[in-house]
Amino acid sequence: MRILHTSDWHIGRSFHGHATLDALRGVLDALVAQVRVHEVDVVLLAGDVFDSAAPAAACYGVLTDALAALSGTGATVIVTSGNHDSAARLGFQSALLRDGVHVVTDPLTVGTPITVADDHGPVHFYGIPFLEPALVRHLWPDAELRSQRLTMEHAMGLVRADAQTRGGRSVAIAHCFAAGVDATPGVEREIRQGSLDVVPLAAFDGPDYVALGHIHGRQQLSPRVRYAGAPLHYSFGEADKPRGSWLVDLDADGLAGAEWLELPVPRRLVTIRGTLDELLGDEAFASAADAWVCAQYTDGTPQPDPMRRLQTRFPFCATVVHTPESVRGDGGLTYSRRVREARSDAELVDAFLVHVRDGEGASAREAEVVRDVIDERSLAEATA
Repeated sequence: MRILHTSDWHIGRSFHGHATLDALRGVLDALVAQVRVHEVDVVLLAGDVFDSAAPAAACYGVLTDALAALSGTGATVIVTSGNHDSAARLGFQSALLRDGVHVVTDPLTVGTPITVADDHGPVHFYGIPFLEPALVRHLWPDAELRSQRLTMEHAMGLVRADAQTRGGRSVAIAHCFAAGVDATPGVEREIRQGSLDVVPLAAFDGPDYVALGHIHGRQQLSPRVRYAGAPLHYSFGEADKPRGSWLVDLDADGLAGAEWLELPVPRRLVTIRGTLDELLGDEAFASAADAWVCAQYTDGTPQPDPMRRLQTRFPFCATVVHTPESVRGDGGLTYSRRVREARSDAELVDAFLVHVRDGEGASAREAEVVRDVIDERSLAEATA
């Protein structure tokens, strides 16, 4: 049996204020083509289908078209909900979906598989929707569900018990933060609260393959436990992480192998760094003209209107950050001490600039202007 593992579509997420629906449509078209070319039997979408609990109307069209196209290849499609999804909204029409498309959002279905057979017999697919402990605790009153770790361990216990009864091969699909992953800072923290919500790798013992979602980059925790990541880049922190999905093969004995399938990147992400004048004029940055750009300008002081100026050269400049290359050391002096030790008005002004500029005093030109102003004031006071 051939399986395609994808996740974290985040339909509706913007990229620094820019819509991504058209780009995502194109990438999902490529994914559908891969399913067809590689004769995939089952497609697994492991959560975070939408980016919010209340997606805009256009988002439903993207999902509907993608599911219809995947189903049209002849593959069975199994979708589970993630922490960004509203299980109710994602699953409201599950009973009306065409044959071969399954949307798993009900916690009470955990441990009840969707079974697909091949020449070697049945394969049992156990979808585990995202389980918020506080919301599902009442469903299993005899279980201790104080954290997502405990909740996921309970869910996997149900999976193993059922799989043992049925026999044959099995696959689990879940959305969680597993121990040992390399997360993207600022992107994938929503379901982690210290060590309690990190799910240990041992929790996933049993199935022949475990398709995980939540982490936006490709990760292999073991040969049989993997993250596929998101099909689009949704932050500059993900720029170096490839986009794609896992093509997984099962034989009569279980996992036979997994191959990474690259997806196209609609627009690459680039971080450029230099003074504002260098960014605007240096030919070394010319190749970034057609990329999403994070510009870090290193001038000692903030420059006027940097975004507008940079977008004249980089039309897809999405964010601008002021990151001074270096600042003059303050010698450990406090602002009040620097003021007390100032021996002239010019030094007093310089002490103020060092304080408000995180250690950088007046430039040579600024010092000249300060001296001229002070001299003019002194002359005016002397002749008054």
